[in-house]
This record gives sequence, structure tokens and C-alpha cells, in this order.
Amino acid sequence: MHKDVKEIFITEDEIVAKSKELALQIDKDYEGKSVVLVGLLKGSIPFMAELAKHLQTDVTFDYMNVSSYDGTESKTLVVKQDLQEEIAGKHILIVEDILDTGKTLKNVKDMLVARHALSVKIVTLLDKEEGRVFDMKADYYGFKIPNAFVIGYGLDFNERYRQLPYIGILKEECYK
Repeated sequence: MHKDVKEIFITEDEIVAKSKELALQIDKDYEGKSVVLVGLLKGSIPFMAELAKHLQTDVTFDYMNVSSYDGTESKTLVVKQDLQEEIAGKHILIVEDILDTGKTLKNVKDMLVARHALSVKIVTLLDKEEGRVFDMKADYYGFKIPNAFVIGYGLDFNERYRQLPYIGILKEECYK
């Protein structure tokens, strides 16, 4: 365990098992359809890769680099890299690491709907309902989590800790 981690909250094995379970649900819902998986860089990369390994659905990949955070504060949405693919008339599944305030996902979903996607759904590894500010729900989620500062498996604090193979709770002295 990393020295800055208070406790391991979700193990790598639990993440893999949940990704397989989510893939089965997604395959059932998108049977016979093609789907564009849209990862929201940087945090979604590990989860998107794990989820995709278990999908049987015909998928393509695209990415957006968006951010609403600076440290622990939610800021204005910034699109640093937009999609490369035209999405009009396509099924879109946004892949995210965490649904917290809902601000980023609401803005991204609204943007993709406005581009005339056939459907836009959301799959998130973590759902932190206590942090919700915008009325936003994921269509698929892995784990409900309490209002704690989590890191690892793509989640960061000031660009650190993304490489951890588990979801850990960051020690308070690291961000206070």
C-alpha cells in the first residue's frame, strides 16, 4: 500500500470482477448494435481498458480530455481535446472513472446529445452520490462510494496516484 493511502477501499480483483459484470449488462443492452466508447481522459483510461476487455459488443474508441477540477475544487468545464470521430446517429457510451458532482458528465452528455448522437449513456466505475450537485445518474455503475477523497486506478490528486492498481482513500494531510 502506498504511504499516502489511508486504506484500500476497492481492490484490483474487485474492480476486475465488477468490470466483467458491467460488460455483461452492456452487451445485453447493446445486442446487435455498434457503440462508440468515449473515455474522458485521463482518469477513465484504466477502467475503460478493463471494461473493454470483457465486452463482446462491437465497439470503437474515442476520447475527450475534459476537466472540471483543480485539486479538490470543481471549476468550469474545459475541453482540452475533443472527439476525433463524428458521432451523429451513433450510440455513445461515456466511460468515466467517477461520478461525483455530476458537472463534468452533465456538460459532456449535453454536448454529445446536441451533436445528434443516437443515444448517450454513461458507465462509471465509482458513484459518489453524496457529492452530487447536478441531477445526474449513471446508466451503469460499479461501486457506490462515500464522500471520501479516493485515488488510484486512474483517479488522481494533482496528477499523482493514478498508477495505483486499487482504489484507495487518500490521507487527509495530503490534501489539507
